[in-house]
Amino acid sequence: MGYGGKGKRIPGRRKKIALAIILQVIIVAVIIIYMLPVIYDGITSFKSWQGIFKIPPTFKFKPTIGSYVRLFYEIIDYPFGEEPTPADVEKMDWKDRVMWDNTNQKTAGPSVGLGRFLNSVIISVVSTFFSVLLGTITAYAVSRFKFGGKEDIMFFILSTRMLPPIVVTIPLFLMYRFLGLTDSHFGLILLYVAFNVSFAVWVMRGFIDDIPVEYEEAAMVDGYTRLQAFRKIVIPQASTGIAATTVFCLIFSWNEYAFALMMTSRKAQTFPVFVQGIKGSLGIDWGAISAGTFLFIIPIAVFTFLMRKHLLAGITFGAIRK
Repeated sequence: MGYGGKGKRIPGRRKKIALAIILQVIIVAVIIIYMLPVIYDGITSFKSWQGIFKIPPTFKFKPTIGSYVRLFYEIIDYPFGEEPTPADVEKMDWKDRVMWDNTNQKTAGPSVGLGRFLNSVIISVVSTFFSVLLGTITAYAVSRFKFGGKEDIMFFILSTRMLPPIVVTIPLFLMYRFLGLTDSHFGLILLYVAFNVSFAVWVMRGFIDDIPVEYEEAAMVDGYTRLQAFRKIVIPQASTGIAATTVFCLIFSWNEYAFALMMTSRKAQTFPVFVQGIKGSLGIDWGAISAGTFLFIIPIAVFTFLMRKHLLAGITFGAIRK
């Protein structure tokens, strides 16, 4: 049995390399399996109307953006006997030409799709901002000040996340209807903040507990107020925790469906609720649904990927900090 230059046994090294390769192959295989629905959804979104319904499914086709046009534009049929001639097709704008090639229909102005997407952006971003802000301030108070019943209060805050959201939707709907908050941006933001702030408090407390209190004491000896010490000392030190908390809160607000379905109908309806109900004159528009789903996944997937290091730190609840 041979040895390497430093006296190590070569077969042992080869065994470790082989095990590492096998582990990587398994990880890649699992990732591919989990990504298959997303990949298939993305492929479907670029198929023509006829290609979507082919059995068995085909993966060799000419890509088209017809599904995305139907997602953001109202589609109507041409009146009988008024179908366009080849010369008329040549004069069409891009979206009408795409629709003629896909379903022999035409656009009739923008749909509510873009507005629903903007609703999701506004509600998710604003609710995440206030969740992280209130969670950070509360976590700082719990971490730095002594008062009676501190742990009981923390348990009460945590208990707000013990019930699944679907369990409380009916009483919340009745309360919101009485207060006039149904189908409003403020009502949905308030609801998301109420559910996210407890998570933000617990995550941020772990990070703030790891920051030595001596830093703030030294700053206050130099003339800083408590608020200045919090803003200039604690916030920069807890930036990793703030970023991780932001990722988790944004994912919840972006993907939330049950509350948005029950509490909104038109004005404040979010994109997930809008996408699941897309229909056209030809029936359920699976192509537009696939396009909306794929489009909805991309922003949060990119944001999560960019913040992946902070996301890992958040999972450890402040045990690993840089």
